[in-house]
Amino acid sequence: MNEKIKDFEYRILCSLRRIIRSVDIYSNKLKSKYGLTTPQLLCLQCVVENDGSTLSQLTANVNLSGSTITGIVDRLESKGLLKRERSLVDRRKIFLHSTDTGKEVVAAAPSLLQDRLSEALSELAENEQDIIAESLERVVKMMEAENVNASPNLISGIQ
Repeated sequence: MNEKIKDFEYRILCSLRRIIRSVDIYSNKLKSKYGLTTPQLLCLQCVVENDGSTLSQLTANVNLSGSTITGIVDRLESKGLLKRERSLVDRRKIFLHSTDTGKEVVAAAPSLLQDRLSEALSELAENEQDIIAESLERVVKMMEAENVNASPNLISGIQ
């Protein structure tokens, strides 16, 4: 294999590993400070923004599996941050509503991105932010990872 290609592969792998580790550390920080994992906070924010959405809408919005969403909603409901309401018309449909406490948690919560990353991105022009997002999306496609669970929580078994 060409040495130049090996150098790029090494640099890309090291960068991806540093990103993964950084996301993991930040997720643990959120969990210890707010008592919520990144996926839980992501789902709660989505419910606050889309009050009355269904479980399937939440699943599509946050790009997590249905079983993962069910577990997360169970935990958020047990913490009093959201509530389920079964449809009177179609009993299979369940609507999600945030509680006042859930809204307060979202209002007080930090960015889901690391503070430094969020701040640095906000200082970039919109087209530069778009280029970064498109580049990362392209990496996902190149890795054929479009169907991989996109949970921001990288520790398996934690939701």
